[in-house]
Amino acid sequence: MKIAIIGQGGHSKVVRDIIKAMGEAEIVGCLDDKYTTEFYHEQVFYGPVESARMINEDFPEVRFFVAVGSNRVRKQIVERLGISDEFYATLIHPTAQISSEPSIGPGSVVMPCAVINTDVQIGSHTIINTCAVVEHDSIVGNFAHVSPNATLTGNVTVREGAQVGASATVIPGLEIGDWAMVGAGATVIHNIPANSTAVGVPAVVKMKEVTGGV
Repeated sequence: MKIAIIGQGGHSKVVRDIIKAMGEAEIVGCLDDKYTTEFYHEQVFYGPVESARMINEDFPEVRFFVAVGSNRVRKQIVERLGISDEFYATLIHPTAQISSEPSIGPGSVVMPCAVINTDVQIGSHTIINTCAVVEHDSIVGNFAHVSPNATLTGNVTVREGAQVGASATVIPGLEIGDWAMVGAGATVIHNIPANSTAVGVPAVVKMKEVTGGV
């Protein structure tokens, strides 16, 4: 599989390592708006994000991956490009433990040592980070992020764009609303409303935005 990475920040470095570890994938493009012109270097194409449209038209065998850690910016890039989801790669590190049953959407990544158990649904352009655990019957929406060592303990729903912080735990049956943020190390024992931030043990909502989305 030939992959063009969109984004050149820290998250992109981890994505590169995952692609290398997968073995059968090859990085053929690196796109970022820090590049003002298009050029080749060591047989890899470099250019601004908008170059993805040209690549998609001229080289339909190439798959894209938006390697940007910000959920909001990731969604903005996907919507801005308007490329069909069929042209986005799904990346799974070989050390991840994946049940035979889950559904993982295009443009999503499952990082080293993550665990995804039975009957889990992972949306598109979603991050399941290093050593995260997503237990049975959980749903993680599009553009969401389950951070390193976070645990969804079963039948948990994480809505679009939400982030569960590093080492946070969500007890069974709860919902994290659209574009909500759960702080690092928090223990969630109640539903978290959309567009809010919850921190602490147990987690308490500290802030709610006036508007949500992107």
